[in-house]
Amino acid sequence: MDPISQGALGAACGQTTARSGMLIPATIAGCVAGMAADLDILINSSTDPILFLEFHRHFTHSLIFIPIGALLCAGIAHLLLRRHLDFKFTLLACLAGYASHGLLDACTAYGTMLLWPFSDARVAWNNVSVVDPLFTIPVLTLVVLAAKRSRKTYAGLALLWAIAYLGIGYVQMQRALDTGAHLATSRDHNAQRARAMPSIGNLWLWRHIYEYEGRIYADAIRVTLAPTVFEGSSLRAANTARDFGWLDPDSTQAADLQRFAHFADGYLGIAQSDPDRLIDMRYSALPNEVTGVFSISLNRAASENSHVRFATDRGAEPGQFSRLIDMMFGAP
Repeated sequence: MDPISQGALGAACGQTTARSGMLIPATIAGCVAGMAADLDILINSSTDPILFLEFHRHFTHSLIFIPIGALLCAGIAHLLLRRHLDFKFTLLACLAGYASHGLLDACTAYGTMLLWPFSDARVAWNNVSVVDPLFTIPVLTLVVLAAKRSRKTYAGLALLWAIAYLGIGYVQMQRALDTGAHLATSRDHNAQRARAMPSIGNLWLWRHIYEYEGRIYADAIRVTLAPTVFEGSSLRAANTARDFGWLDPDSTQAADLQRFAHFADGYLGIAQSDPDRLIDMRYSALPNEVTGVFSISLNRAASENSHVRFATDRGAEPGQFSRLIDMMFGAP
């Protein structure tokens, strides 16, 4: 999730380890450790556009790296907090804060390599958006109250809220999947696989995608008491052998294509306007569109060692935001 959410949850976890009178130093240590794993964004390359996708939420987010990350954070934090918190308790606060990071990120759709190096699976539980003020603001408020009033009870309430909210997200995701399955059946489609992901900042408007007979369909589902479907469209699912027979399997572009497909969990659609552009179908500016946020473009004339072109499109079309608000709150 975003750094504020990670820092707030890390701080709450750090607070729960604090002794009496040590709540503020534990808050700082937990907050710093809760954000530290995202330093992996510094792993990038000016020539390899897929590298940052590959290594964000990689080894620094894995379960096995938690003690190492916590120890590194504690070493730095102790330089600042040694007058207020001995190293043992600094390490404990950092351990609690660092452990929260990868687990919270795994709740989003992006994918987190929790099981590295034993598995390269990108774990994605899809029960919260990467930015959600309804999750973050209560946690942050309770963390501030805990530090200001020196009461760990507020930290416990912050963790209870986080767990409850993520639990609600899981229930909402299942409801979105059920509604999406009924939608596919109404189209006489037997979906091969499907995913539901919350749209930005809420748990009631979801993007639902499924694959059927070589196409990936995207629809928006508002999951309230009576779910509402906002039908979308579809793209042809990418098939390397069929669609890119011209691509040298030993080329850098072929390797980049495999890396991007792994990042997108195989949900790659071929853009309607460009047969050599592949879209990560998990994300779109509007939850029922197929324009995509992340995409790569292949170049038939490129050399064997050339990388693909990566593009990010978060949407800036006129009226896009108002259409999103209509889906979230407007009439069906």
